[in-house]
Amino acid sequence: MSEAAFPCTQCGLCCRNVHLAEPTRHLDRGDGVCRHYGDADKRCAVYDSRPDICRVDRQYELHYAQHYTWERFVAVNIDACHTLQSLEREV
Repeated sequence: MSEAAFPCTQCGLCCRNVHLAEPTRHLDRGDGVCRHYGDADKRCAVYDSRPDICRVDRQYELHYAQHYTWERFVAVNIDACHTLQSLEREV
């Protein structure tokens, strides 16, 4: 891909809320958090071999490239990040 990389801040909120989306629910360890997420180091234990659903660029290529520009797809995902951040602040 020649597009700019997704601007992930590595906050871990998507990993700590896998229960919210049907495509990631299978990763839930029982408390809404991904079974690969390390609470202590706040990192993915399988990052280099993580599932396609966890790879923004791969999801774009597989499911969204024919519908959206990369820029629009990034904007939608950033909106999702902001929603998770808002939910986190409410807790």
